Amino acid sequence: MARRPYSFPSLNALAAFEAAARHMSFTEAAAELNVTPGAVSKQIKLLETDTGARLFVRLHRALELTAEGGALYTTLRESFSRISETLEGLSTARRVKTVSIGSTSAFAQFWLMPRLGRFWNAHQDIVVDHMISDRAHDGWSSRVDMSIRYGTPPFADEESDKLFDDRIIAVASPAYLKGKSVGTFAELASETLLSVEGVNWTWTTWGDFFRAQGAKPGRLNIRRFNSFVIAVQAARDGQGIVLGWERLLAPLLASRELVKVGSFTMDAPESYYLCCRRDQPLTPEAASLRDWLLRNID
Repeated sequence: MARRPYSFPSLNALAAFEAAARHMSFTEAAAELNVTPGAVSKQIKLLETDTGARLFVRLHRALELTAEGGALYTTLRESFSRISETLEGLSTARRVKTVSIGSTSAFAQFWLMPRLGRFWNAHQDIVVDHMISDRAHDGWSSRVDMSIRYGTPPFADEESDKLFDDRIIAVASPAYLKGKSVGTFAELASETLLSVEGVNWTWTTWGDFFRAQGAKPGRLNIRRFNSFVIAVQAARDGQGIVLGWERLLAPLLASRELVKVGSFTMDAPESYYLCCRRDQPLTPEAASLRDWLLRNID
């Protein structure tokens, strides 16, 4: 017969002792354990026999722990508490449904996060984890349930649902434009232009913007950023004009923290897609998020 790795007496006896020691009453321990006081007393006598130690001093209508009983109770209380916490954690993990989504910081801040609050209100049992990166998707597909891509499908090993096309416009803060006339490409070219560069080759720069409309501005006054979020914040702070994806910046345009500069515009060369791995079926909670996002594009 294989030897047991732990030298334990009866677990029923240990549970009966812990309850009796906690309540300092066989009767209350019995009520908790849904047995008779006599059964509790019997289990504790068996435990005392197994350990060779007296655990309780039985007084008239009262109990006291002996030194040995106190030491055992302290150990059991701590052990049972840790076991309870571990089991609760396992139970919570089973109850929590998690779905992960990857996107750029700009898409997360300006489009995704304002919507996810509403998703959570409708699906409070689902936790959404975020993978945020501005570096060409950083291998998202292997680490998330779904991702938002700015590009043109097909995407390798992924299925995609189109979210929306967009337009690129020039935007600035009302304070920056106060007293300025910026209605022509020549006037636009003379302003401080905030440019996002070096992040993704698909990103439209000021040079791309002018060339797409047949303008040849010459030398531009460019301030460069490697983050669209920071470039937009600089524009909000009145530091210059930035190219903005109109649907992404809709909340800032609605609040007039940013306003459109002139009538300069171009169709965005790429579109936004919600992508999922082709070789990995979505979990029910991931499918819920995908379907919800596709229904709440506007």
